[in-house]
Amino acid sequence: QVQLVESGGGLVQAGGSLRLSCAASGSADSLNAMGWHRQAPGKQRELVAAIFSNGNTPYADSVKGRFTISRDNTRNTVYLQMTSLKPEDTAVYYCYAVRDAPYLEVWGQGTLVTVSS
Repeated sequence: QVQLVESGGGLVQAGGSLRLSCAASGSADSLNAMGWHRQAPGKQRELVAAIFSNGNTPYADSVKGRFTISRDNTRNTVYLQMTSLKPEDTAVYYCYAVRDAPYLEVWGQGTLVTVSS
């Protein structure tokens, strides 16, 4: 079993920065991908960024150049550095992790990011 614990959300002014962290505990070895989705009020959940074991890091077009995802394998932790934040980045951010074999998909409880204009 793998558990994900997120931290780092909060209130920030437009143009500011935040860093989200997501620590995986339990049987966290061999996770093939970790990343972040977000869900704004009244909208569907969307992928923000992911980091794969092969090094690929896809980003949503809306955050390219502003957000950076990274992973510390020694701590089984993934980070999302968010800069130049905009009010439209306001959402609940969910960490997720996937292992291919045996298949496992785990989600965190979510952390709220609010960007004021």
